Amino acid sequence: MLVVFTDLDGTLLDEETYSWEAAEPALAILRERGIPWVMVTSKTRAEVEVLRERMGNRHPFIVENGGAAFIPSGYFAFPVAEVLEFGTPYAVIAAALDEASLASGCRVQAFHSMSDTEVADACALSIDDARLARQRGYDEPFTVMDVEKTGALVAELERRGLRWTRGGRFHHALGNNDKGVAVTALLELFRRAHGDVETIGLGDSPNDAEFLRLMDTPVLVTGRGPRAWNEAVISKMVPD
Repeated sequence: MLVVFTDLDGTLLDEETYSWEAAEPALAILRERGIPWVMVTSKTRAEVEVLRERMGNRHPFIVENGGAAFIPSGYFAFPVAEVLEFGTPYAVIAAALDEASLASGCRVQAFHSMSDTEVADACALSIDDARLARQRGYDEPFTVMDVEKTGALVAELERRGLRWTRGGRFHHALGNNDKGVAVTALLELFRRAHGDVETIGLGDSPNDAEFLRLMDTPVLVTGRGPRAWNEAVISKMVPD
């Protein structure tokens, strides 16, 4: 059984327009064949639920850099929790980031200190979509204002038991979780349900590295977004 795990921004979604139009041929084949395609993203649950509805996705999904995995009710034939949480609560992360910024003297601009309008401008989103992006539970995106002090900031974050990673647009402060941890948990469920599972994973940023290492076929999508995604997935499903 084939299972596709995919990052969103800059991978399945165009980095600038957030369009997936160029990937629609491959998506249509996935839907037709009933092949699971699992979104693995730094986006929030609220954002992903809207995208899943628009894209016709009915499969499990992973949010906020592995902070949690969500499984539709009855998706597997055996009992399983609908929410698997791996991340540190958002309030703890936001407070620790503020403390680390103050202690290191490294100024940051973080989502919890930004308005919907500021997030919309920074991410090229509508106000409504920016509001969804700010409904965070496990991961705090931020921009470093004093780049030369980044090392000191990271040290202070680690001193408070947090980690950081880099996405397409922002740094992210998070707990002891990553996309690989959450993907591993879902893979165990897919294997329990279907036995042997073949995987293809697609991503474009350093925060995708953890889950791409787990894939039978890892694909690094750089610069071409959904067009390259479409080519890679179709080549896997329709071999030469």
